[in-house]
Amino acid sequence: MDLHIEEYVDLGKDNGKGNLLGIEPYLLATDYATAAAFEAKLGGYLEEAQKKGWLNEKTVVIYPEYIGAWLAFNGERESALKAPTLKRAMLTLVFDHLLTFLWYFITSKEKGRLEAALFRTRVQAIVDGYNSTFSNLARKYKVTIVGASTVLPAPQVVDGRVVAGKGLLYNISALFGPDGRAYPALTHKVYPTNSELPFTQPAPVTDLPAYDTPAGKLATLICADSWFPDCYAQLKKLGVEIIAVPSGGGDPKEWTAPWGGYDGWPPPKDVDTGDIGVLTEGQAWKKYALAGRIHESNARYGSNVFTRGQLWDQELGAGRATLIDRNQLLREKMLPGATIINLWL
Repeated sequence: MDLHIEEYVDLGKDNGKGNLLGIEPYLLATDYATAAAFEAKLGGYLEEAQKKGWLNEKTVVIYPEYIGAWLAFNGERESALKAPTLKRAMLTLVFDHLLTFLWYFITSKEKGRLEAALFRTRVQAIVDGYNSTFSNLARKYKVTIVGASTVLPAPQVVDGRVVAGKGLLYNISALFGPDGRAYPALTHKVYPTNSELPFTQPAPVTDLPAYDTPAGKLATLICADSWFPDCYAQLKKLGVEIIAVPSGGGDPKEWTAPWGGYDGWPPPKDVDTGDIGVLTEGQAWKKYALAGRIHESNARYGSNVFTRGQLWDQELGAGRATLIDRNQLLREKMLPGATIINLWL
């Protein structure tokens, strides 16, 4: 299996307090052929980390945003996985489940009826693959895993498993303990972006939970949520020590392009709107996301990871992992391949 690993980063020393292990995987559409294939790919990075001595009972592993959502293609035909474009792959999925898709499309109340219908059509494949992958990996390696994120209708945790219901769609992340069970509370995205708002529902900021992990009290901010001060205020109330930020990974050219401002929402009052169009996207992430705001929460440690790879005609590679140690910013190079970044607490 080619993991496309270009760099290993090891920061700090093992003081017995645990570590944050950020995985920036290199993903291809064929990695979603089956849940087992997806699990094997993500597990390959943990295997490499284990060889370096970076896994222990206090390790918290962070995978990027949305990689669980592509499990919509879990078990689909090879023609969908090897389609030349994402659009063609989605059309193949629609025609293979036409009656179910049409029912959800007709009954959908979201503006983004196509996306909403697709996620509901493939909900069982998504939730089954999501649970099995992150539960099995957490149990096998005896670590705590921030399970990336996925999109599900009316999600909740029942008896240690994430389950989907009937209702509004949310971008969510579950935390899986070393026993393989999901913690009772899910993290819902509070500030979906313009591309998500047509089909996913914003969650109240007061619903953001804190998790008691072997490494300390942790909270997850899904991607764009790391840009908003009210999210950090909520985490401060919860006494969070560690912040995990799983992010997506768009076109690599975006990182050096002019920053377009807050995506789908008005900028918070503390944002200098003169920075819009002047800062690059990467500079804006440094100023207004985790690196620039973690102090507002009083958290001591943070990690923000992104996805790499090629999903159909979509190149993923924008984003540079951010590591925070006692408010000191530590960053790794932005590379097209996968990276494993370890921060000792």
